[in-house]
Amino acid sequence: MDQRVTGRTTEDAPGTGTPGADGTPEGCGPPPTGGAPVTGGPPHLDARRRIPRTDALLRDPRLAEAAGRLGAEAVKAAVRHAQERARHGAVAPEQVADTAVALLPRTAGGLRPVINATGVLLHTNLGRAPLSAAARRAVQEAAGPTDVELDLATGTRARRGRGALHALRARVPAAGAAHVVNNGAAALVLAATALAAGREIVVSRGEMVEIGDGFRLPDLLVSTGARLREVGTTNRTSAADYADAIGPGTGFVLKVHPSNFRVTGFTHTPATAELASLGAPLVVDIGSGLLAPHPLLPDEPDAATELRAGAALVTASGDKLLGGPQCGLLLGAEDLVPALARHPLARALRVDKLTLAALEATLTGPATPTAEALRADPRELAHRAERLTATLSAAGVDARPVACAATVGGGGAPGVTLPSAALSLPEPYAAALRTGTVPVVGRLEGGRCLLDLRAVPPEDDERLAGAVLAVRAAADGER
Repeated sequence: MDQRVTGRTTEDAPGTGTPGADGTPEGCGPPPTGGAPVTGGPPHLDARRRIPRTDALLRDPRLAEAAGRLGAEAVKAAVRHAQERARHGAVAPEQVADTAVALLPRTAGGLRPVINATGVLLHTNLGRAPLSAAARRAVQEAAGPTDVELDLATGTRARRGRGALHALRARVPAAGAAHVVNNGAAALVLAATALAAGREIVVSRGEMVEIGDGFRLPDLLVSTGARLREVGTTNRTSAADYADAIGPGTGFVLKVHPSNFRVTGFTHTPATAELASLGAPLVVDIGSGLLAPHPLLPDEPDAATELRAGAALVTASGDKLLGGPQCGLLLGAEDLVPALARHPLARALRVDKLTLAALEATLTGPATPTAEALRADPRELAHRAERLTATLSAAGVDARPVACAATVGGGGAPGVTLPSAALSLPEPYAAALRTGTVPVVGRLEGGRCLLDLRAVPPEDDERLAGAVLAVRAAADGER
């Protein structure tokens, strides 16, 4: 059966197609304004008469194939846009089909892949951690029917996410049990609802943080029905402050890592072991998702250390330093975590099969792009910047290799800078690169556009150079 997408069921004669919204035949331009209308005469008198009809364009093999991949409406929208450009003289009628093909989106979805040259490894606006190749393949494999809740050997129902949970416990042996929800905030909400609804959560005033986009931790916790018992001051809180507040109405003590700011100077925060000895369950929100100590981030809390120090439960995000998909991790006591997993709210917060697949592959597979970016050798980054500069300079681009500093971002390792290298370009490149065919997001510094290479995988260097050269070519074409 011929399933080609067409704009009409019959071949309309030129100029007599199906009327558009303005009454003009589809694929034909309106009569010119400001003078006598064109009536008859050779086609060359009005190039708009030579603009291909919609049905003819949709029979182009490239556009017909795209209709099956992207959907008929997306292809028709590209065709209409190309025709409109031809009506305004931006492209020749003979170029309409090629223009429509060029206007087609990469995928049926609206999100566009970008090159993160901001120097922020975990950029929230860019989706935080990029998934590893192993995780991407796992997501693709899981996109169809899977055994997410089926034991293929017995044919009976199986525990959802058992592979990811097993991998998570293997990476954090100090955890007696593990559970996964849809993000880090959800992990804390589940803990507060299950352990402290109608009761008190004891928390330091210095840890009443705003987690981004206007969401504040106190509001989040109070929404669960818990009451907050604030102790200490902004800069100093002692174990005695917590001890004095603990009583029969205490649900748990909460210790929050202020992951997006630092308080320095005359400060004090009790250690996890001190708080764990006070008699109430201790929940530690480490935020950034570091599962074990990292040599480059000595001040960043990690799940293994907090659990060994006595925390009953640790909550964290999966799409930050772990380098996996967005999800919330709950790691803790063997008798506590299963109770949270069986709470009615857990059903509303559960993750889908694609997240489980990506998380398991992140935990068991090779190093993630985040891990690779963290341990990148500054000398190699400088060499890459020099090689790219040579390529771009040869094409007439004002490019310079410069040393710079990158950051972790994403609510992790505040105050930590990582030595890096960047391409320095004229400031106008910033906007042009963001809106290019291959979007590149850099940063402005000192009146120049910097493309920081620490978060850019080496295999993307050629694409990065191509994007810059495309901007230069476009600028040359406008002169």
